[in-house]
Amino acid sequence: MIAIKPLGPKPESMAVARSVSPYLERLCQRRADAFQGFVHGSLCDGFLNAFAHAAAADQLGLHEAMAALRQAKADTHLGCALGDLSGELGLQDVTHYLSSLADIATCSAMGLACRTAQSRDKALMGGQALVPGLFILAMGKHGAGELNYSSDIDLAAFYDRDAFEEEARDNASGLCVRHVQAVSRILEEVTPDGYVFRVDWRLRPDPASTPVAVSLRAAEAYYESVGQNWERAAFIKARAIGGDLTIAASFLDHLRPFIWRKNLDFAAIDDVQSILRQIHAVHRSKDSDDPAFDVKLGRGGIREIEFFAQTQQLILGGRDASLRLRGTLDALDALVDAGRIDAPARDDLAHGYRFLRAIEHRIQMLDDEQTHQLPSDPSRRARVAVLSGHENLAALDRDIRACRDMVRTRVRELFPESKPLSSPLGSLVFTGVEDDLETLETIASLGFSEPSSIAKTIRAWHHGHIPATRTARARELLTALTPELLQAIAATGEPEIGFARFQDFFAALPAGVQILSLFKAEPKILKETCATLALAPRLGTVLAQRPAILDAMLSPHFLAPLAPDTSEIDHNIMADMVIHPDQFEHSLDIVRRCHREELFRIGFQVLHGRARADQAGRAYSKLAEATIQSLIPVATESLVPIHGRIHGRFAVCAWGKLGGQELAADSDLDLMIVYDVDDELQESDGERPISAEQWHTRFTQRLVSALSVQTAEGSLYDVDMQLRPSGRAGPVAVQFSALKHYYRDQAWTWELQALTRLRPVAGDLELISEIMDMKAQVLSVPRELGTIRADIVAMRKKMALAHPVRGRWDIKRQSGGLIDLEFLSQYYQLLGASRGHNCVRANTIEALHALAEFGVLAFETAGRLILAGRVLHDVRQILAVAAGPNFDADRAGSGLKRAIARCLDAPDFTTVQAKLDDAQTLIREQFMQFAV
Repeated sequence: MIAIKPLGPKPESMAVARSVSPYLERLCQRRADAFQGFVHGSLCDGFLNAFAHAAAADQLGLHEAMAALRQAKADTHLGCALGDLSGELGLQDVTHYLSSLADIATCSAMGLACRTAQSRDKALMGGQALVPGLFILAMGKHGAGELNYSSDIDLAAFYDRDAFEEEARDNASGLCVRHVQAVSRILEEVTPDGYVFRVDWRLRPDPASTPVAVSLRAAEAYYESVGQNWERAAFIKARAIGGDLTIAASFLDHLRPFIWRKNLDFAAIDDVQSILRQIHAVHRSKDSDDPAFDVKLGRGGIREIEFFAQTQQLILGGRDASLRLRGTLDALDALVDAGRIDAPARDDLAHGYRFLRAIEHRIQMLDDEQTHQLPSDPSRRARVAVLSGHENLAALDRDIRACRDMVRTRVRELFPESKPLSSPLGSLVFTGVEDDLETLETIASLGFSEPSSIAKTIRAWHHGHIPATRTARARELLTALTPELLQAIAATGEPEIGFARFQDFFAALPAGVQILSLFKAEPKILKETCATLALAPRLGTVLAQRPAILDAMLSPHFLAPLAPDTSEIDHNIMADMVIHPDQFEHSLDIVRRCHREELFRIGFQVLHGRARADQAGRAYSKLAEATIQSLIPVATESLVPIHGRIHGRFAVCAWGKLGGQELAADSDLDLMIVYDVDDELQESDGERPISAEQWHTRFTQRLVSALSVQTAEGSLYDVDMQLRPSGRAGPVAVQFSALKHYYRDQAWTWELQALTRLRPVAGDLELISEIMDMKAQVLSVPRELGTIRADIVAMRKKMALAHPVRGRWDIKRQSGGLIDLEFLSQYYQLLGASRGHNCVRANTIEALHALAEFGVLAFETAGRLILAGRVLHDVRQILAVAAGPNFDADRAGSGLKRAIARCLDAPDFTTVQAKLDDAQTLIREQFMQFAV
């Protein structure tokens, strides 16, 4: 059996200790009288004397009291070292004396802080010796009476506001905070006599957001609403040590249902067990052979034994009160008595606990440092071997390794159904209030450059700082999901950006259970959501603002190939449409919700390489057409109550990208409304009749408003109507007869270019047919092609001056970009149409095919331009989804570059740049040849 060997009687033990421990040597010299008393007298008497001096310190002056407390600490350390090293005291005796000193010192510090308080604070105390209603709880090892040799102490301060006089209650918080801060200074301040204890107040509710002294009301509300399982574990050891002990007892009694839940569902049990499961990291043992072992935090260390006992207490203690014990060894005994573990397992774990705690004490005896790690320097580690009675360093290292292996084996045996690690790369622990070093290492290994910031954010989620984690169920799901979440974000190639955007998305959720449950049940959706947030800020913003879109991802339709027609889109948009004259905005919101889901679906498929540019362009265009068609009756019905209807025909005509079915995620709509009314029916039939021109003008205004206005559900499109005859100077709705006259007698060359892309998308079918016939007739008129060429070149130069290129990735405006390709195509369409060829197509790529078919362009030239155009459209579509017009390749992350390469079937981003350069060079050369 592995054991610590006593060094012999007290004088001999201390002689050996002084030779290897600078700290004990200093203590023996500074506290010579106390040392002689411990050596030649009773250890118990020595402790009682030290404690008496500490208890009386609150009656001394501040300077004298602080010295007395530090001397009492030094004497207690001397006595514990003598008793421990000689074998006269067992582990529980040593930790009892250390914990008793902490109790007494804290109480003395409270009394001293009150006695030396400012007069205003004494007035608020109402003449009482202590702050009314304030009490301090010892937590952790201190609460359990298990302090280690150089431990800090975990304290939590609470106060009852109602215990103050009514006139002082408004100032109760400030007084209590000042008092607790004074207690900390008294205990922690380093003087020539050293310090008493380092104090950690972070086990209070939500320490990042609450004052150091917390009101009972706030604490009770916190634990009832967002208290976590690890906090329940912390309160197993809680013990009132100072202040108003009656109120403290009532508070702990009130928390009993929070700590000891009689009924735990499977999710809660899994969350509790995950505390241990994540910590002990069965499948990762890189430190197994590292002699610089952390006996507290390392695998097979003290914490695994403590957490095993605590998790069993949390799971079983709600129904079995015999398990509600503070001490670790007592808890192991109780688990045997309750039949939960067998005696041999208890004996092994208890022996391992005593052995490792003894080693921990000897590590700390060297220099009074709050460390639990064996020194990496063999000569310093050899000093620990001397203090532990080992014959040499090799024997110490051997016994440490054997103990660790035994502890790990036993803990694994006690979790036969244990799931694998939360991450195959290592431990992921977000319990407590401080960073877990192994967790930071795991996060860093995933590619995150600031693991501490990541850990802090996730702990804040567990504290319920965002609406999504306000419920216990949401936090339990988060515990189970966090490893997969971090891996999914890391897999995007943009870990920092991805986490920041997921944080924004998660913080915007009004609740979390539904989304977290979805992610847990559908890991693929989690991965694709993280990729979308990381790689496509535009889509990510939509998702963060409207997380309900995720529901659409569950539909089989979501990943189905993009529809070649609008039937399904029409159905989705119109299914819930309720048109009433007084519900204009309600109808707009319905359309916007359906539109947003479909827009997201298309962008998602583009981003993840499921749809090519031409498919996306048609899908975006079909969505716009379906949206327009669904809003026409909304705009119409809004006019009927006052102005009635007009008996005539109208059509909504698309220009530009919508006309050519080449819309992208960020495109606006170029529209024109054309109407035709019989001469006898020039007025509407409502209560307040208006002319056909007025009615269609107002209809157009309503339709444009329905498309562009911002509602609670967002907006749809920016609408541009400047391509209509006479532009801004002309009427917003154009009568068909005027349109024909204009194009026959007044149209400029640039308007003929635009006309090649005119395509009616909604309205009267006969009128649509007549508009298309008119278009064909206008474009087939023979023209002076030299003039046309010169006008197109001049217009291109004018556009370049008016709209400068916004960067290397301005695919539209760059020389050799989409505008140049469209201008080339439009010139050759005008050339071919004037020669009687039916080669006009609104879509640029289709037009190039037709031009080759009719011999207007050589097949080879058209083919090369088609390939180049596809490259430009591919890049345009992915950038519109992911990055917008300000894409900077030098600053873009590797994940986004990979997504762009995937969309172009390129092996890497360098190939993308080469493809784009080649495409633009070809188009530029062809345009320059045309422009000469």
